[in-house]
Formats: sequence, structure tokens, C-alpha cells
Amino acid sequence: MTPQTSTQPPDWRRADAAPLRIAVLLLPSFSHLGLAAVIEPLAIANWLTQRPLFEWTLLSLDGQPVPASNGLCTTVAGSPDAEQGFDACLVIASFDVHKHSRNQSLKSWLRRQALFGAVLMGVETGTELLAAAGVLDGYEAAVHWDNWQGFQESYPRVKARTQLYTLERQRLTCAGATSTLDMMISWLGQSVDNDLAREIAMHLLMGRVRQPLDNQLDDGLASTRLSSAKMRRAVHLMEQALEEPLDCEAIAAQVGLSQRQLERQFKQHTGLSPLKYYMSLRLARAHNLLQQTRLSVAQVAACSGFGSLEHFSRTYRARFGCPPSEDRSQLFSAPVMRQPLSREPHSSLIEE
Repeated sequence: MTPQTSTQPPDWRRADAAPLRIAVLLLPSFSHLGLAAVIEPLAIANWLTQRPLFEWTLLSLDGQPVPASNGLCTTVAGSPDAEQGFDACLVIASFDVHKHSRNQSLKSWLRRQALFGAVLMGVETGTELLAAAGVLDGYEAAVHWDNWQGFQESYPRVKARTQLYTLERQRLTCAGATSTLDMMISWLGQSVDNDLAREIAMHLLMGRVRQPLDNQLDDGLASTRLSSAKMRRAVHLMEQALEEPLDCEAIAAQVGLSQRQLERQFKQHTGLSPLKYYMSLRLARAHNLLQQTRLSVAQVAACSGFGSLEHFSRTYRARFGCPPSEDRSQLFSAPVMRQPLSREPHSSLIEE
């Protein structure tokens, strides 16, 4: 593979500019939405300029068609080739990516592409493979809120962030889904032309391209936010004390409510008692750590505030229908932890 002489892309205004060569590596159970969000902006750029600014090559680990999480299979051109260089390499993954983090040939390919100046991009859990290859050490990385705890535990050298996307020194990451479009449009604005990027966004009916630091849940869950400041404080206290759970009396005292008032407000806002809401947060952490890390079941139990392994196993089985030892992979078919969301408060609710 010939080293790149410059990390700057060619001037798109020049008719003789060579296309930017982009590798798109698809992992099994990848998000079909993520693939479309990557390719459509590139295709529209080629269409608007009436010349091939970009050419992309779809790859899979074994060169065979790869199934998406929705069951559709995508034909690819081959598998990663150490001798073939690209200007940019994207890794798109969603479910069960953890088992590929030990793939030495894949990690070597990513490190080699980085060595010769390629821009590396991680889409959703594709970012984990970049982290496993060591090419994100010291970088910020946008991680989907549902994978953040496991990612942070597994890759402490990477600055995991629950933001939409990052663009930093030849490394781009996004939390997946619609944030993939924001990342791609922003990258096109940086690497090709701002006016062209805005025009592409207009054709995609995007309206405002969101900024990297925008919170992942600011818009989609706006209607489920806790409107009570004391409730928000109570939930924050729970989230900060998952390993050593507080009792309801202590939480109530810290937020300035009686225990009875706390219980009533939790019931009104969430439909759950404080204890059941707290348990759902602890089980959510356990579920994420089991599926997304290699921590032992005993370690996961301790991280989730269970002093007894027997109690943890019994509680986990009651919630997920299987013991924690059998829930170690983030498969599409694996048990799902629905997140405890707040209800809209009753109109008659008066904060006490």
C-alpha cells in the first residue's frame, strides 16, 4: 500500500480531481439505516456535482454477503485487504460487536489504514472496533447512550461521550441512527465544501444539521423529562449510587421531601415506587455490563449494588427470564432492557 502524501482531500472544484476512495466495512447485524445514512450523502454529492467525488467499496469480514439487523443481506465487494489503501474507512456495526474486538487481522487492517493517513470513522458500535484497535486512544468518541457504560468500562483510554458525534484529527465517531447523517454532512463540509454540504442537507430534508455536542436524548425524549426538580435530583442520586444503593429515607431527606411524598411523586411521574425505579436502574447497568464487557457475573453484581450473588441471579432471572450467566452477548435476539422513562405529570400535581 502506498503511503498518502497528504491527508487533505483533493479540491472538488477541479474536474481532474481523483475520487475519494472510501471503504465501508459492514459487521453482521449492522444497522441498515446506518449504511443508508453513510452512502446517500456521498451519492447526492456525486449527483449534484455531476462527477464522482466519491467512490465507495462495501466490505465484510469474510467477503460474503452480510445480514443487517433487519434481516436484509447486503452483497459486498470483498474483505479487508492489507495492500489496498483508502482515503477513509468506515466501520458500521450494531449488535454483538464485542466478539469481533479480538479479531487481530481486522485490528491490524485498521491500524495500517490509520498509519497511511486514512480518515477512520465508527458508526454506532463500529466505534468499539476502532477502540479495540487502539486507534482511538486519547480521542473523544461518541457512544450510544445504551452502550456508554460498557464502552467506558472496556476502553478506559478512550474518552467516551454521550454526544451525537465527534470530528477530531482524522477520527470521526457517531452514536448511530440519525446522528450518522449529521456526522457525514459535517465531515463533507469540512473535507469538501460547506456550500455543497448544506445543499446535500437540503435535499435530505434535514433542516438544521445538529452539532456534535448536542445531547442524544434532548429532542427525542423531551416529553418524558421529569418536570419536578426534586424528582430529577432523586433520580440523579440513584444514578450516582448504583454500586452502594441509598435507602428511600436518605434520598427523600436529601431532596427535601418526606418518604411518603417521595413515594407519591415517583408514582405520579413514573408509575413505579422509588424502590422499583431504583431496581430498574441497577438492572439496566447489570444488563449492559453483562452484554458489553467481559466482567465476571460476580463483578457485575457488585457494580450493580448486589451484595449477594444469589439475590442478583434470582432478581435478574425474574426480570429477563434467564440467569445472568446466559446473557453475555448483545445479540438482536437477546433479552432487552426497556428503559424506565418518566410520565407526563398529572395537571393537578403541585410540587411539595
